[in-house]
Order: sequence, then C-alpha cells, then structure tokens
Amino acid sequence: MPKTMVLVGNPNVGKSVIFSQLTGTRVVISNYPGTTVEYTRGQLHTGGQAWDVFDAPGTYSLEPTCRAEKVAADLVDSADVVVNVVDATNLERNLYLTGQLLERGVPLIVVLNLIDEAAQKGIDLDIPRLQELLGVPVIPTVAISGKGLQELVAALPDAGRGTGEPMSPEERWVWIGSIVKRVQQVKHRHRTWLEALELASIRPLTGIPIAAAGLYLVFKIIIGCGELIEDLLVKYFFEPIYLPLLGYLGQWIGEGRLWHGLLIGNLYNGQIHLEESMGLLSTGVFVVFGIVLPYLLMFYLVLGFLEDCGYLPRLAVMSDRIMHRLGLHGFAVIPMLLGFGCNVPAVLAVRNLESRRERLIVSTMLAISIPCAAQMSMIIGLVGRHGGAYLGVIIAMLFLIWAVIGLLLDRFLPGHTPSMIVEIPPYRLPSLKAQLQKLNMRLKHFFGEALPFIFLGILLVNILHLAGVIGVLANVFAPVFQGLFGLPKEAVSTLLVGFLRKDVAVAMLLPLGLTARQFVIGATVLATYFPCAATFVVLVKELGIRDMAVSLGMMLLVSTAAGTVLNLLLGTVLSPTYLALLLAGLGILLLILCGGSSERRENIGGKRLASKIVQRGNR
Repeated sequence: MPKTMVLVGNPNVGKSVIFSQLTGTRVVISNYPGTTVEYTRGQLHTGGQAWDVFDAPGTYSLEPTCRAEKVAADLVDSADVVVNVVDATNLERNLYLTGQLLERGVPLIVVLNLIDEAAQKGIDLDIPRLQELLGVPVIPTVAISGKGLQELVAALPDAGRGTGEPMSPEERWVWIGSIVKRVQQVKHRHRTWLEALELASIRPLTGIPIAAAGLYLVFKIIIGCGELIEDLLVKYFFEPIYLPLLGYLGQWIGEGRLWHGLLIGNLYNGQIHLEESMGLLSTGVFVVFGIVLPYLLMFYLVLGFLEDCGYLPRLAVMSDRIMHRLGLHGFAVIPMLLGFGCNVPAVLAVRNLESRRERLIVSTMLAISIPCAAQMSMIIGLVGRHGGAYLGVIIAMLFLIWAVIGLLLDRFLPGHTPSMIVEIPPYRLPSLKAQLQKLNMRLKHFFGEALPFIFLGILLVNILHLAGVIGVLANVFAPVFQGLFGLPKEAVSTLLVGFLRKDVAVAMLLPLGLTARQFVIGATVLATYFPCAATFVVLVKELGIRDMAVSLGMMLLVSTAAGTVLNLLLGTVLSPTYLALLLAGLGILLLILCGGSSERRENIGGKRLASKIVQRGNR
C-alpha cells in the first residue's frame, strides 16, 4: 500500500520543481474534495515502497487565511511524511511554517532549497547545526539541477517529529531568531547585475519601459514564431500530404452523402478547401493543428518562462497603480495574465483576492475582455493575415472594454481597495526540464479538454445546418447581425458554438468569406459575449448565482455595444491604425480621469471616522 508524502512550503521556494523532479511528468491535477482548490499528485517508487506525492498549495502558515491555505493544512494532517521545503535565502521567514509543523508533531523532513543562491548572496549556513536544533533531517538541495534529491529520498524513513508543544506567535519568533543567529552568517558583497535588474524592474522610471518592451517582445515572439510554424505545417504537411488523403477519402465515401458532408465538408469546383469545407477531418483538423496549435505552443512556452523566471510578481508591482484606478490592487494582474492562457485557472486564481467585491470585478473583466490562448491564437491567425492594424483594433477595443468594465464596477460596488502584499522572488533562469514538463502538462490538458469540444462544435453546427435550424435562427437574428454588426446572418451559428469553445466559434467565421472589417467585428463580439462552458461552470461556483447574473448581463450589453460601435467606426475615413490608437488612448484617458472611486471612498470614510473620533475627544 503506498504511503503519502506531502510537499509543503511558502510560495516561490521551488516546491513544485522538487515535485516534478521526484514524480516526472505523469501527474494528476485534482480539486480538493469539497472545494475548487487544485493540488497536484504524482507517484514515487523507491526501495520497494510506493509513495503518493502531493504538491500542496503554497502557504506561510498552518493557521489558514484562505481556502488554499486550508487545503495545505488538511494535506499536512493526512500525510505519512511531510517534506517542508525552505528557501535558504530567506531562512527567518520560512522557519515560521517549520515551527508550526514541529509543534504539530508530524513526521518531518526539512529541505533547504536554493543553497546555491544563498552562497551567491553571501549567506553561509551551518546545516549540521540547523539539523541539531530542529531535531529532524535537514537536506540541502538545488531543485533545478536535482542536487540533494537522492539524499532526500534516502532520508524518508528517518523523518523526525517535533515536540508537539505549541508556542505563541511571539515565542515562535523568538525561537526563530535564536536559530538564525546560531546557524546563519551573512558576508558583505557587491550587488550583481541581475540584482540591479531586479530593482530596475520595480522602479517606475525604469520598470514601465521594461514592462512595455517585455510585453511587446512577448507578442512579437508568439506571433512571429506562430506564423512560421503555421506556414511550415501548411507547406510541408497539409498541402502535399493531407489534402490528397482527404481527396481519396472523399472519393471513396462519395460526394453528396451525409458522411461526406460531416467528415469532409463541401467541395468547391471539385476541390477541398481546408478553410471553407467545415468537415470534421478538414476544417476540424486544420483549425486545431494548423492555426491554434502553433500559437498556443509559443504562448505556453513564453508564459512558462515568465512564471518561472520571477517576472510576474514584478509586473504586479508595476501595475498596482493602474489596478487601483479600477478598484483592485496589483496582484489582480496575475489571474488576468493567466487568463491569456486559459480562463478556467485564471478564475480559480481569483479566489486568492481578499474580498467578494474584488473577485466579482476581476472575474467579470476576465470573462468579457481577456481571450484565452486558443481563442487569441485563432484571432491572430485569422485577423492577422489582413494586417497588424486590424489586429490592433481588436486588442485596443478589448483594452477599452476592460477599462470601462473595471471603472463601472468600481464606482457602483461598495467597498475600497486594500493594500497589496506580494512576495517578489529573485530572477532565476528556469530549468529547461521543468519548462518542458509544464508545456507537456498544458498541451495534454488542451488536447484532453479542448479537442472534444472543437470537434463536437463543428459536428453540432453541421447537423443544425443540415436540419435547417441555422437558417431559421439566421433569419430571426438577421436584424441584429446585419443591421448592428454588419455581419451576414449566417454568423449566428458562431454564437451557438461559442458556448462550447470560443476558439471554434472564431474559426467558424472563416467559411463565411468575411472582409477584414467583418472579421474584426465578429471576433470582438465572440470574445465578449459569453464565456465558454468550462469557464461558465467555474464562474458560477466561485461567484454564486447572483453575481454571475450581474456578469452575464454586462457581457450581453458589452458585446452588443462593442459590435455596433466597431461597425460604425470601421465605416468612417479612419484607418485601422488610427482607430486602434484612438481606442487605446480613450481607455488610458478614462483610467486617468475616472479611476480611483474606491480610493476616494476610503479617504472620505477615513476622514469621517477621524472627525467622529475628534468630536468624541472634545466631548
């Protein structure tokens, strides 16, 4: 029977890297029973013993302040062995959790990770002395290289227990101070260029240009490399190999039969056009592997690098001032950036925000104005071919919508913006192995979760088209699509599929033969009108029915307004480039002039409270 090992520690201590090194890529991501908090589980076999290894959510204390920390505490209580991963460069802060684990008397091993960085920073640690004072095994490691992990596995049978005697927080800090004084010496040294860059990344004068240049470079890499991969796939696979195979299959099935329409789609002058046939094996395969996958692959690679190198918390610090204009603090930028990968984990990350008000604002902004990687890849692949200016219009419009939604919700929802407390890790060069493992897990999730919806969506539309349902709906909604949006009435089919997969809905604009202007309008409406099914379910769980109804009302209103406004503006003499600059400038101007309602409410409330205190004192 396998034993249970739980890895627990503060955020950004290398816990997940150690987990990956111990378990490999065959891991399972699950929700903890009764919650929507995710944890990762894998297996380790050593010395004839099987271990179920759990990577608990990062926590600073076993006295939980949120659901994620509660899950970590529950996993600790159920473990046969607890491995406490400690950051050797921040020993004093990390030992607070270690002290609580010792007080609980759980079988414990302390992993002193990042000892290489500690040495570079001039921190000298007496590890044998630390082990003696703690009374449990202490294993020094460098998780990225795997150094010390064999010693960790060998020490599992020797896990020690603490005294089980509880201490007050004051007593615990005194205990921590005495340990640090005995085992740690810090030598004077000069600042490295990497540390200088760390400081420059969070100072306004240098941090804002670094953030702007970094994000510009990110999008250039994703778009440039994505287009290159797409062109290579079309040139060397789809045109010379896949199209002829589909032609032979179509001849064998027979043109005009039901299965031909479902699998191959329509023929044009006897030829199969991958972009226009709408068959499962033609459009379906081409959309997934020819358009979505190249951009999705590059996005996941870049996102994984930004996560592991330590830049995302610095971006949160730099965006704190802007986020306060929307009634949020800078940490809210983290779930928003995750939303560009997938809205589902982004919504789950929203639970780490402190108040219901913040969660509602961020969740609504995510669902309406931040397209996931698959959808954004489709937009880039389809609209980008008409020129970067048209793509800029969509991005600028989504930014304007993002700003307007945040400003409105900040103004009308009661409450104020709390201060931001976020840990900033040092810059690190990510491990190539860890990056590939993370990419592998995300791609498996995409193919396992998204692929069925893509083919199901195309099949559903084909069936509805053959049954005549699409034609009826197109006639009903024709005034909206033709009058307000300037789109053909057949585009109504994309809204039906959008609830299953938004990327599929955007792809279904392709066979309609739209102009660049119509592509921009259609992609914007689809991005804003409704979340996909998976995101919708998670939003209901996180927000509840009442708050979700508020979000849905805003989605329908925003998508209708956005499509109508773009239809009017794109019909003017303004070029797409000037229109993109106009929309982006309007969003920035609104943030400057109208933002900060919750801050003003907080200041007013503070002044009123101070006034009452003074009055009572005078009495």
